[in-house]
Amino acid sequence: MDYQKIINKYYPQDDALRRLLLHHSRQVADRCLQIARKHPELDVDRQFLEEAAMLHDVGIYQCDAPSIQCRGKEPYIKHGPIGGDLLRQEGFSRHARVAERHTGTGLPGYEPETLEEQIVCYADKFYSKSNPDHVRTVEETAQSLAKFGQAGVEKFLAWAEKFE
Repeated sequence: MDYQKIINKYYPQDDALRRLLLHHSRQVADRCLQIARKHPELDVDRQFLEEAAMLHDVGIYQCDAPSIQCRGKEPYIKHGPIGGDLLRQEGFSRHARVAERHTGTGLPGYEPETLEEQIVCYADKFYSKSNPDHVRTVEETAQSLAKFGQAGVEKFLAWAEKFE
């Protein structure tokens, strides 16, 4: 699959949102690939992992988040399922699952199950689109997740044990 072709379809203009999406997605993809190299025993599909990481936020353009140049109408929390719908329409249901399951440490009904889904979800937590040049530490990331409940923090810390 050609993830760049899909990005080009939904983000055709070279504008701030496209640049932010590409920067953030590349950060996440690089961290995912680093985890895969560090842990060959996980035996993940590296090509799929990179593709899915590059597409995990494809739905943000339909959301209302002006601080990161998103001028859509939907609440930002829905960008994962929106991206999942877009990727299913493109014929990529496996990639769609990653998009819809990467928010937080998983939303009810959309929790990451496969290793690839978990790795993208985990890697994404280190990078904020509102502060794209900062890489969070494990501790900072756990602290940022605390406002959503202890279960998410515990899941994230278990992933840190597995993936770091």
